[in-house]
Amino acid sequence: MTEKELRIKIINCYKTLEVRGLGQGTSGNVSVRNGDVMLITPSAVPLQVIKEEMISVVPINGPADFKGPMRPSTEWRFHRALYQRGDVGAVVHFHSPYATALAMTRQPIPASHYSVAAFGGASVEVADYACYGTAALAQNVVKAMEKRVACLIANHGALVVAETIEAALARAEMLEALAKYQAISLQIGGPVLLSDAEIQETMQANASYKFGVD
Repeated sequence: MTEKELRIKIINCYKTLEVRGLGQGTSGNVSVRNGDVMLITPSAVPLQVIKEEMISVVPINGPADFKGPMRPSTEWRFHRALYQRGDVGAVVHFHSPYATALAMTRQPIPASHYSVAAFGGASVEVADYACYGTAALAQNVVKAMEKRVACLIANHGALVVAETIEAALARAEMLEALAKYQAISLQIGGPVLLSDAEIQETMQANASYKFGVD
């Protein structure tokens, strides 16, 4: 896939976040791996005016010298840190209503629904609070994302990673749905949690499940 095609995918994903109720204004940011660099949305550019040439290029390793006419998203540090895991092809950070509400109350999503297993374990954790755009926040995110493909960010929002930008967007929608289920369940007595064994069983089933087939 060419860099131009990746830039178009980033813009389409960024715009889709608002269309699907996962973001608004300049909130959130999207990036994709392109070899040894990442392409990432620029800082403080409304989706209505964002263009391909505004996408910033940041090395995944070494000096963080960006290329492009505009500065990268203020959250480039945690995007970059997540690519250094080696298994990440795209990162989507968003401020959707339910995931953000849980993040504001610093409540992780426990094993209240079997779909939590799709995020890598028996819970979706909350990264500790630090000021946006800082190295401290990047460290907190990496810790919360250990063996996970999603996390909430305390008093901030949510984050997902995937191999492709399409998969990351789908995962973002799934996380928001799960956060909504969790928030509603807390209002009617609280969920009954699944056991670790039941979550492991679901994770094993997920490994062989062909999405879109069944």
